Amino acid sequence: MGNLATPKSVQKLQTALHAKAKAEAGYRFYALYDKISRDDILAHAYAQCRSNKGAPGIDGQDFADIEAYGVERWLAELALALRQETYRPEPIRRVYIPKANGKLRPLGISNVRDRVCMTAATLVLEPIFEADLPPEQYAYRPGRNAQQAAVAVEELLFRGHREVVDADLADFFGSIPHTELMKSVARRVVDRRVLHLIKMWLECAVEETDDRGRKRRTTEARDNGRGIPQGSPLSPLLANLYMRRFVLGWEKLGLRQSLGTRIVTYADDLVILCRRGKAEEALHRMRELMGKLKLTVNAEKTRICKVPKGEFDFLGFTFGHYAFSANFCRQTKIQRLGAQTCVASNVGQFCSGLTRCR
Repeated sequence: MGNLATPKSVQKLQTALHAKAKAEAGYRFYALYDKISRDDILAHAYAQCRSNKGAPGIDGQDFADIEAYGVERWLAELALALRQETYRPEPIRRVYIPKANGKLRPLGISNVRDRVCMTAATLVLEPIFEADLPPEQYAYRPGRNAQQAAVAVEELLFRGHREVVDADLADFFGSIPHTELMKSVARRVVDRRVLHLIKMWLECAVEETDDRGRKRRTTEARDNGRGIPQGSPLSPLLANLYMRRFVLGWEKLGLRQSLGTRIVTYADDLVILCRRGKAEEALHRMRELMGKLKLTVNAEKTRICKVPKGEFDFLGFTFGHYAFSANFCRQTKIQRLGAQTCVASNVGQFCSGLTRCR
């Protein structure tokens, strides 16, 4: 979230929470709510939201309005509402943004007040759950990115996992069931006030404006008991928590060993790389497991690709067989390019995207 330096007091808290979670896999945190309402946490959460900019929610309040009102005064009122447990989130303003395929993606825009509160919760909760996330997950994590996920896929292809289940989940964010998601949260967090906050955010009403300017509010998330809003500061963490269920379930069922598979995920982008002759069964087992998680595999977009004959796209990279040319890096070593890692080797025959290295 943003590029701001984290204050030392916030860093100290996050380090302590992460260390405790990492040291004790079964530890459950009982007192977190007071940390979300801490002045330094809220101030840093506001700075993060301010840095990320973003449009106003349904109340029309933007950062200029808050600064005219007085940031310290505004944050003090939010802190008081949290401490007195009178805070209630406002409905989410829904807008639609175009996707590459011409369709529209729904995006939820919360009020600045709610975004700051959710960011504060993320600052406290992320270090705890980061300790639990498996290495197969690359999205929305400190020190991890899409290029590293692409490198992992490239290396697995080179090592012989060349039959690939290229999976697509239908409306992943909108399908995540609240009850099961809250169980994933409660496995670590037993502070009832924090759980209540998350539940309120999950069940927020949504307001849309039609072409004639008429506003309509719905409570579909609460009514259906599923879905997390794309655009919420907390949604990436919650999405990772739920995808973790799939990754751990795959491991628990022994499918990593029995099918010789390796998983790489980035949010709802998912590939399962298999040894020869195992992709069909991997696809079948993936559909079964996703069904148990109440997620839907998009049959039209999910397919098996056999490299090097076939090609597949993942996170903006195209994987397949490419003849060597001057466009490919030839060194057989890993190069560090700023904060990103790129494999620059003969492995590059499988991925056109890795020509981005210099």
